[in-house]
Amino acid sequence: MDDAMDVDVPRGAKRKAEVLTDTAVPRRIQALDQDVVNKIAAGEIIVAPVHALKELMENAVDAGSTALEVLVKDGGLKLLQITDNGCGIDKDDLPILCERFTTSKLQKFEDLQTISTYGFRGEALASISHIAHLTVTTKTRDSNRAWRAHYDAGRLVPSKPGQSSDPKPAAGRQGTQITVEDLFYNIPTRRRAFRSAADEYNKIIDMVGRYAVHCSNVAFSCKKHGESATSIAVQATATCPDRIRQIYGGSVANELTEFSTSDSRWAFKAKGWATNANYSTKKTTILLFINHRCVESSNIRKAIEQTYAAFLPKNGHPFVYLSLEIDPHRVDVNVHPTKREVNFLNEDEIIQAICEHIRSKLAAVDASRTFLTQSLLPGGTWAGPQPSTSAAATPSKPSGGSAARKTPARPNENNLVRTDTNLRKITSMLPPAVPPGRAGPSSGPGAPPHNSEAEIEYEIVDRELTPCRLVSVRELRAAVREDMQHELTEIFANHTFVGVVDERRRLAAIQGGVKLYLVDYGRVCLEYFYQLGLTDFGNFGVIRFNPPLDLRELLALAAEQEKKNTTPGDQDGVGDDEEGELDSAELVELVAQQLVERREMLLEYFSLEISPTGELLSIPLLVKGYTPAIVKLPRFLLRLGPHVNWTEEKACFDSFLRELAAFYVPEQLPTSPGNDDDAARDEREIHAEIRARRTHVRRAVEHVLFPAFKARLVATKSLAQGTILEVADLKGLYRVFERC
Repeated sequence: MDDAMDVDVPRGAKRKAEVLTDTAVPRRIQALDQDVVNKIAAGEIIVAPVHALKELMENAVDAGSTALEVLVKDGGLKLLQITDNGCGIDKDDLPILCERFTTSKLQKFEDLQTISTYGFRGEALASISHIAHLTVTTKTRDSNRAWRAHYDAGRLVPSKPGQSSDPKPAAGRQGTQITVEDLFYNIPTRRRAFRSAADEYNKIIDMVGRYAVHCSNVAFSCKKHGESATSIAVQATATCPDRIRQIYGGSVANELTEFSTSDSRWAFKAKGWATNANYSTKKTTILLFINHRCVESSNIRKAIEQTYAAFLPKNGHPFVYLSLEIDPHRVDVNVHPTKREVNFLNEDEIIQAICEHIRSKLAAVDASRTFLTQSLLPGGTWAGPQPSTSAAATPSKPSGGSAARKTPARPNENNLVRTDTNLRKITSMLPPAVPPGRAGPSSGPGAPPHNSEAEIEYEIVDRELTPCRLVSVRELRAAVREDMQHELTEIFANHTFVGVVDERRRLAAIQGGVKLYLVDYGRVCLEYFYQLGLTDFGNFGVIRFNPPLDLRELLALAAEQEKKNTTPGDQDGVGDDEEGELDSAELVELVAQQLVERREMLLEYFSLEISPTGELLSIPLLVKGYTPAIVKLPRFLLRLGPHVNWTEEKACFDSFLRELAAFYVPEQLPTSPGNDDDAARDEREIHAEIRARRTHVRRAVEHVLFPAFKARLVATKSLAQGTILEVADLKGLYRVFERC
């Protein structure tokens, strides 16, 4: 025992000569088991779920697909499914589909010199089958049925114990669907190394977005399992700038410049889109494709960043999409297991030629750049945006033997764009809404707006969001997206609120760029609240009544008011049926019965709660910070009877949400009095609640509704007709006044 302890000296200690003579016999070299070899190879190729997705997408594009659908669960670790409409896989090829080095793209090693497809080694599916449960469903054009096969460790396996492992016939459309489940289930150390499913899903979204930008005439969609909304949805007919807009945002797409160059000496062609000098971000984004393969190149990245350094402010970085086509004989694609990197000849010359071309493109649009400057002198004030012109960059000549002070060039006022919503608005120039003699110390044009939201109490509940799986609601959402008017949507997304112009006609002024628009915010609110109802379907907030309201009393009040407002022969009143046979009492009872009978559906979908005895307990809350006019509640409830199609699901949801949107539209209020004595006298007679409502509506329009339009409104083609009117163009006005 002591001798053994003497031999096992501490690690790192110097061993004695007698110990070295007693060393063990050297281990024999043996060939690794084939299963170990396959798992090692799989670990080199499939490092993360995004690498498996990249291999599957490339195979789908190689198969001639025009539409790819990606479904992900738990960041791809639980489920990763890709469906395409390509040529499919022949049934006779399924037994060897997942064996290593089985491919239809190579026959001899020399073929690598002319390879033009994404995949070529036949290792992707083999590697995935060794570390996940793989299912392939495929159908060719000539086959009258689809075939489904299950794989494990590169071999066909039965779907259930005791069954045959041969491919089974199944229903399916032309193309291939590959389902990868439980990725890295047999490598627990690697599976535990992933931090979160959200990080892996973001990597997948980034990879899908890159190929969606590059692969023209191919539709891409990607979403999480169990969710109806897609994270990426690109149509096959979308252009490259449109694809960049959908994936990377309008701020990038608005500043894109197209470039294209080639050189026969180095046998390359380069094309793409790059942002100009008006756009900069904190991190460089480069979508690099060499011979249509998504790769990375630190040399190209550094060269592009150095090119932009002369045009962008400090710590500013560009967005560049570059597609580089090089003679295949000059490219070595087989240098990295995941094909993430490639080597090609004359790399320095090609990179220099591309960067010089991009530099010339940037110089051509450099005249539009603007910068913010600030005085460094004590007591200095902000100088405002200063254009980068030659006059501003030329130093003044010294006078009197001392250095002259540099005076920044004065900006052209006709190019200034209002960007600060705290600047003076039209409403501050109008007389106060409070009648004379009642103005308090906080009233007046310069007083802050009345914070009516502070008077509203909100209760936050822990209810989870309910995903909407109704096909009818999805179709209504899709109809809104298809009816989108892009130009008007862009105006609302980037507008600056100017002020409320007319509360009686519900008009407001906004600025878009250097243009001033007059907007009918009543119609815009109607469309916005309808879209909000579709987006938050089944997840509305609740406005509760304490004590509850009598439903029949509200309906009777609305029916009596409609009867007074309806002229003889008018068939548009809500109290008139097609034959005019129902009186007010019968109509009230009929509508009340309809609502009480459907109270469970109204509560589940619309948060409209009605008791079995006919008490109104709550109505839906669509947006925080704004409450609809309660005076419109009786008419809203009455219109739910004849104006909602209760027989068809899709028509029911559509008509109900439109009535709900009409209820939420701000009411038309009397305008503030001017210098006219009669108008001032009439204003004094308005109830205090009307004045408080005007204050609430003004604040909601400016601070709640128009900011919501900016973030979520999809302007439709019907909304573009008669809703917004251009009333002034700053450049045009300056031309008019220059003639005076």
